[in-house]
Amino acid sequence: METLLFLFPQFSYMAPKEEAYFKMLGPDDSQAPKMKDDNSRQKDNRKSRLSLFLAKSGSHENVSAHKRIPSNISPEAALRWSNSFEELLKHSDGVEAFSRFLKSEFSEENIEFWLACEEYKTFDSDTKLLSKAKYIYTVFIESDAPKEVNIDHDTKSTIQKNIAQPTRSCFDAAQMNIYILMKKDSFPRFLNSDLYLHLTRSKGPGANMFRRRSRSCVFSERGEATT
Repeated sequence: METLLFLFPQFSYMAPKEEAYFKMLGPDDSQAPKMKDDNSRQKDNRKSRLSLFLAKSGSHENVSAHKRIPSNISPEAALRWSNSFEELLKHSDGVEAFSRFLKSEFSEENIEFWLACEEYKTFDSDTKLLSKAKYIYTVFIESDAPKEVNIDHDTKSTIQKNIAQPTRSCFDAAQMNIYILMKKDSFPRFLNSDLYLHLTRSKGPGANMFRRRSRSCVFSERGEATT
């Protein structure tokens, strides 16, 4: 964190991601060479800096299945997620737990892209649509994007053609492809993961009572247990 802030002290990570993202794509007067014939190098530099920025929130360092999962999730609520993938996506805790699982598999870009598309469809301003569309395309769609999702060439080409004047349905096909991928591939593994089993494990008073009783047992030299 300290190293990242040292490299880019002008960025405030408390600001929205889009705002920091567009600042990052702007010119760097102190370091970037002002050469008209060096567009390709500047493009690579922008992608590298954007990747470093996105790595802040997507780092896999010390990823643990049980870390940072809300502790107030009841086993009953978690068990309901197994009814369907749609049921899981209806609950913010379910999305958070599933995101943590995908991060442990290094594929969290799928749920992040899906969520970005859901937010994108709520905008009613052409200016906001264009700004968000460019962000989604640069981060998730274009070749060698920092969090490029796995979609077919035709879908990617269609988005590339429509990105100049995007509509609310601009990313629908890509979003559906990623949705099906998560539902058929990642969701079954999530239900069998240690993370999900940890959430559905009973935390009732019976377990605590058993632990208290077990501590009160003392074994004699003959191996006989006494209370």
